[in-house]
Amino acid sequence: MDGLRASAGLLRRGRLRRRRQPQSLSGSVLVLPLRPRKIRRQLRRSAASRMAALRAQSLPSEDSGDSRAEPTADGPRDPPPGGATATPDAGRREPPSRLAAAPPPAAPAALPGPQGGGAGGGGPAGSSPLQRVLAELNRIPSSRRRAARLFEWLIAPMPPDHFYRRLWEREAVLVRRQDHTYYQGLFSTADIDAMLRHEDVQFGQHLDAARYVHGRRETLNPPGRALPAAAWALYQAGCSLRLLCPQAFSVTVWQFLSVLQEQFGSMAGSNVYLTPPNSQGFAPHYDDIEAFVLQLEGRKLWRVYRPRVPAEELALTSSPNFTQDDLGEPVLQTVLEPGDLLYFPRGFIHQAQCQDGVHSLHLTLSTYQRNTWGDFLEAVLPLALQAAMEENVEFRRGLPRDFMDYMGAQHSDSKDPRRTAFMEKVRVLVARLGHFAPVDAVADQRAKDFIHDSLPPVLTDRERALSVYGLPIRWEAGEPVNVGAQLTTETEVHMLQDGIARLLGEGDHLFLYYTVENSRVYHLEEPKCLEILPQQADAMELLLRSYPEFVRVGDLPCDSVEDQLSLATMLYDKGLLLTKMPLT
Repeated sequence: MDGLRASAGLLRRGRLRRRRQPQSLSGSVLVLPLRPRKIRRQLRRSAASRMAALRAQSLPSEDSGDSRAEPTADGPRDPPPGGATATPDAGRREPPSRLAAAPPPAAPAALPGPQGGGAGGGGPAGSSPLQRVLAELNRIPSSRRRAARLFEWLIAPMPPDHFYRRLWEREAVLVRRQDHTYYQGLFSTADIDAMLRHEDVQFGQHLDAARYVHGRRETLNPPGRALPAAAWALYQAGCSLRLLCPQAFSVTVWQFLSVLQEQFGSMAGSNVYLTPPNSQGFAPHYDDIEAFVLQLEGRKLWRVYRPRVPAEELALTSSPNFTQDDLGEPVLQTVLEPGDLLYFPRGFIHQAQCQDGVHSLHLTLSTYQRNTWGDFLEAVLPLALQAAMEENVEFRRGLPRDFMDYMGAQHSDSKDPRRTAFMEKVRVLVARLGHFAPVDAVADQRAKDFIHDSLPPVLTDRERALSVYGLPIRWEAGEPVNVGAQLTTETEVHMLQDGIARLLGEGDHLFLYYTVENSRVYHLEEPKCLEILPQQADAMELLLRSYPEFVRVGDLPCDSVEDQLSLATMLYDKGLLLTKMPLT
């Protein structure tokens, strides 16, 4: 608890800046090229012992074997068999802060079983690999294992450990599946039509109409609601329709992103792009996100280019539009077919084009926006410097009276020994800053931001049945029935899911920030939290760290039974805990 308070104090000393997201070889894959001081020590030892015992029965490792795919040499690729050629992503991800749409549901939805599906499913439920993997996820008790399994399915047959070690943030990757049903049920053009008819879709807010003609990009958004007559007329005129925040309208896309965000530890967003035949919607550009392009319908020619200069590698901001003269030779050129996946890192230039009289529908999954070491240190260093100045007199000593006589650009070629001594002093002081860096405090603040950024959780059948969402309380025969189920000291509980909450110290108080009441629209709701009493801090930490193992309420490290029950009941009533057995 003292550690949480110390972190909060460090954060109050400075302002944290808010974060602003092979060719086919008959096989399926082508790859292109201040430890805080603790109090209540006895309770913590007891909690740690219990947790260690629980961890002894933890789930097996999720690591997979090495890859069967190897990076290819740099350089353009020949077109795939059949004469088609390709070009990169025809769509740019808008900053999530621009999105606003439908209100959130009253309670988290459940992952569909074999007959399930979301508002937005195209194709018979249970018939596609997507529906089968969603049904499989519904049977996996651990949310972190579900996230790992869904990502494994997303990039299959490439092993995830190979992808992260060799390709993530490094290479463009094409996964060619030759299975047009692979994403069936995720999203479709029929879903767009239904949304235009039944939802309040606004041009510029939820839907963009754009085209790229003769080297010039145009956005043709009329004001107001995107009714079918206006949207389809623009499509007929050669405009690509870009749907922002499809997860606000499609339950299936929401489920997909909500599970994957735990795999990345970073917000997962998406856009959907519908491009008419023989057209291109967007100019060549690069983005500030890691992009996974899922081809849902039709075909699209993609060209992907490496960053032109080192400053564009893993770009921090999206680029302006480029002309064809700005580009060199593509490192990847291919036509995406339904079921194919294309990945490229931020900073990779891309453009995409429909040809041969066929339309295209693809979904771009985006993540890792402003989630770099530099962003982390940008928050750490000002606080470290302020703490150093408060605690170490060396940082408060005055500069040499004559330093302007030998420092500065006009003296950069000087051999003056005073200049050498000055530079050495700067290096020594900078090296000492690490001792004062509030690393845990900044990590907590970024975790709080991620909790606020996150989509609300999607529940499995088991999670719904064993949480407050599954209690059989209802109105019947003129009165409420099945009211009054309570937790006892014998009840065994664990957190609803792994990444849904974070305990933070702010001032003299402890708050548990959580995701279960978030909106499906980015930051539509303010951050949600519960205050945790100091005498319940160790118990809260045990619950957060012991997932997915159950803990008996009576074993929570609190001073009294009252504190144990009040904490567990508060978390259960808020939908943050589930029980080993249904409450009656």
